[in-house]
Amino acid sequence: MDNAASNPQHNADNDHLRLLSIFHYVVSGVSAFIACIPIIHLVIGLIFIFAPGIFGTGSNQPPAFVGWLLVGVASVFILLGWTFAVVVLVAGRFMARRKHYQLCFVVACVECLFIPFGTVLGVFTILVLNRPSVKELFNPRAMGVDYLPEPQRG
Repeated sequence: MDNAASNPQHNADNDHLRLLSIFHYVVSGVSAFIACIPIIHLVIGLIFIFAPGIFGTGSNQPPAFVGWLLVGVASVFILLGWTFAVVVLVAGRFMARRKHYQLCFVVACVECLFIPFGTVLGVFTILVLNRPSVKELFNPRAMGVDYLPEPQRG
């Protein structure tokens, strides 16, 4: 029987990493959804730019720079939110595969900025990734193994 497979600490680490990767997928989806909220501002800004007559005639129309400001700010927030969601998704996938330890750790640190779900997930991810036994799982050569199979899904 393989010593690594029978070690209770490795079993607990695998379970924790599996749960963390699932939670990363969930937080990624929630982040992507929340990043879509500025689409409302984007549409209003486009209306200010391309159809100002809806809001009145002459001096009652909103200035065009307000529309451009709304479009610019909304676009930046949407792109940053979607980028964050993709990075969290990738980190969750890497965690599930036990690859790219440093990327997972950096993403966990950045997640701490996003209150409340990102903070909770980031802190727990940092706590798990700091364990020496978890670091070994990310570095199979240190365990004397050239190849580790995909973790069991169950």
